[in-house]
Amino acid sequence: MTAILDVAAYSLDYATPGGAVRALDQVSLRIAAGEVLGLVGESGSGKTSLAWAIMRHLPAGAQESGQIHLKTKDLISASSTDIDSIRGRRIGMVFQDPNTSLNPTLPLGEQLAEVLVRHRGLTRRQAWAEGEAMLARVGLKMPAAMMRRYPHEASGGEKQRVVIATAFACQPECILFDEPTTALDVITARQILDLFAELQQETGVASLYISHDLALVSNICHRVAVIHRGRVVEQGSIRDVFATPQDDYTRMLLAAVPRPEHRLVSSTPDALARPLIEVDKLSVHYGRKPFLSRLLRRRNTQFTGNRAISLTLQPGEIMGIVGESGSGKSTLAKALTGLNRFEGQIRFDGRPIGTLADMDRAYRRDVQIVFQNPDSSLNPRQRIGEILSRPLDLYGGPGRGPDTLAVARLLEEVRLPAAYAQRFPHQLSGGEKQRVAIARAFASKPRLVICDEITSSLDVSIQAAIIKLLVELQQARGTGYLFITHDLNLVRQVAHRIAVMYQGELVELITVDDLAAGARHAYTRSLMGAVPVPVTNRN
Repeated sequence: MTAILDVAAYSLDYATPGGAVRALDQVSLRIAAGEVLGLVGESGSGKTSLAWAIMRHLPAGAQESGQIHLKTKDLISASSTDIDSIRGRRIGMVFQDPNTSLNPTLPLGEQLAEVLVRHRGLTRRQAWAEGEAMLARVGLKMPAAMMRRYPHEASGGEKQRVVIATAFACQPECILFDEPTTALDVITARQILDLFAELQQETGVASLYISHDLALVSNICHRVAVIHRGRVVEQGSIRDVFATPQDDYTRMLLAAVPRPEHRLVSSTPDALARPLIEVDKLSVHYGRKPFLSRLLRRRNTQFTGNRAISLTLQPGEIMGIVGESGSGKSTLAKALTGLNRFEGQIRFDGRPIGTLADMDRAYRRDVQIVFQNPDSSLNPRQRIGEILSRPLDLYGGPGRGPDTLAVARLLEEVRLPAAYAQRFPHQLSGGEKQRVAIARAFASKPRLVICDEITSSLDVSIQAAIIKLLVELQQARGTGYLFITHDLNLVRQVAHRIAVMYQGELVELITVDDLAAGARHAYTRSLMGAVPVPVTNRN
């Protein structure tokens, strides 16, 4: 079968002050028309470097050898003029985060029409009409209105559909997908993947699908290539590679894939003990209240983030909280940690918390949160030692002298060297930074830790290490967790019970065993139906 994209013995070196660093080493792969090739590997393995090399968007000083052909076109020797005409027209790309690939100052329609005018030679009127048709084709409601919206006025799933529509608009021969669903919830991701499958079958485009989600790759790709430290260590059909892996690295990746039947917690919390936290009819509202809107003669902007949430967490219990984006998971987390005003009642270890003023130093010491993105939650100008010393000082830790020992103990507890205290966050990997965030949360010896999507941006192997660490800390300290995630396979491994949220409401609270037997609520069933099943788990 004739290859649309052919990469042969391709190597890439980046120039650095310390000398050349090899990013890709003798990579060879071929993709035929209508074929989807998955490219999997950990962060830093060279996946995105290969995509940039194909798109001819490499930094100055990059050194290459080997070949990259788009049909008969040699991309490495092509002129910049040729590449400008190829990008978008013959090769498209869909990025991980649509926020970084869409211009925030231009309406979505202008950005889509610009591509059609440039690469297909349409008039602006024709491009606008074609853009509306493409948005309708990718399942966006009211495409004419969507064309006039700015990126900030669209949801994450809507923006990713616009990016996909733009990639397919010029009917390219090859499209590169770089983690296009990582930032999306499970239902939106499923919808995007279904859309991709429809467009793929309809257009026969050759696709390179880059991902660290092996379950997802096993569901949508025909073949897979496993890349490790710049080298393709194994490639073949999905079933051959995932069911009978030949390389140790592939086996390690597959072993790290969350499987609900591999439970990581065994003991059941004492149901007769006094609850650690009780939430009774908690509601959170955003925006201007109706009476104030009438008084100021302004439009009512209030909407509900949480509506009458009631749940109870036992000491040492891990409760998963799942639901699509906008369901109110993070809103609940912020209310419980004093970052959102709320209505209703919270009782912590029997003590009533009715307002933010009741969340005194003792409560804030006992209830900690770990956020999704450590780059946003760790101060980039402070060393790790300073970051960890702050909660020690704030919650009655040792003075300045013994801080060094206390910080070293915290780092050791999260499996990091004590020498990391002298480093800045940018000198750590993503998984290491998340370990620092966990260490900071545990510095106050909390009784409840809220984990808000803390593994969503991590590789499967690093995710497995972080989850193992959390379970070990929970077993050693008896800490309770509220574990917010989109990954139902993961949460079924670690949680005792699962709370399902939809449009701000708690629609189901179910044990993991009961969930395996069959969810009761229709929305829970839709979540379960959207979860990718690894090929090694299929009958």
